[in-house]
Amino acid sequence: MGDSASLTGRTMVITGASSGIGRGIALAAARAGADLALTYRSNEAGVRETAADVEAIGRRAVVNHMDLADVQSIHTLAETVSGVFGRIDAWVNNAGADIVTSSGEALSRLDKLDLLLRVDLRGTMIASWKAAELMAAQSDGGVIINISWDHVATGMEGANPQLYSAAKGAITSFSKSLARSVAPRVRVNIVAPGWIETAFGSGVDRGVYRAVAESTPLKRWGKPADVAGAVVFLASPAASFLTGETINVGGGVVM
Repeated sequence: MGDSASLTGRTMVITGASSGIGRGIALAAARAGADLALTYRSNEAGVRETAADVEAIGRRAVVNHMDLADVQSIHTLAETVSGVFGRIDAWVNNAGADIVTSSGEALSRLDKLDLLLRVDLRGTMIASWKAAELMAAQSDGGVIINISWDHVATGMEGANPQLYSAAKGAITSFSKSLARSVAPRVRVNIVAPGWIETAFGSGVDRGVYRAVAESTPLKRWGKPADVAGAVVFLASPAASFLTGETINVGGGVVM
């Protein structure tokens, strides 16, 4: 398969591509040569903007609505994308519930937990199973990349971190078991972002922002492009002998 990180000739599904990390992954994958299926749940304007930027790079972008809490929505997406492209080389489960900004921040602790388990964990598991099923039928398989959180390895004090640890930690454990189950045809890997400057990072208290940067060995917050670089690598032939692995993208906070 070669040793290049190029995605030329490959097709990818990227869920939650309207903004932030998902948008960053989409742009990086397009620059690497992939044609993309991009999903959104509520921010259609955002995903259309991402798609337009992908097409400006010269790659194909197909926009699909998907709700990770709805099993049929996931299955419909997989069948639609498979029909459009003929195959799926990489599936990135980036979409997740928001419990720290917008209306999610006001939810009770139990409601936040239910939302994370229903969307992030259950949705990722169902999407992974469907992707693995489709890839197993392809002559050269494919790769699934699930998004977790670097702090699941060490823990973090606080109410929201407890909830994220439960959902994202389970995604990491599930992905490792799935990797063993679907090998050798399908690879499954995990990317675990840390402090990334998305909508949450941009809106955080400036004192907290500076403290995070100072406590990070690389002395800054991460950017969506930092996460995207790891995803593109794992989706490429350069990572063809990696499965069940986790790449922490957190500037060294968790080692």
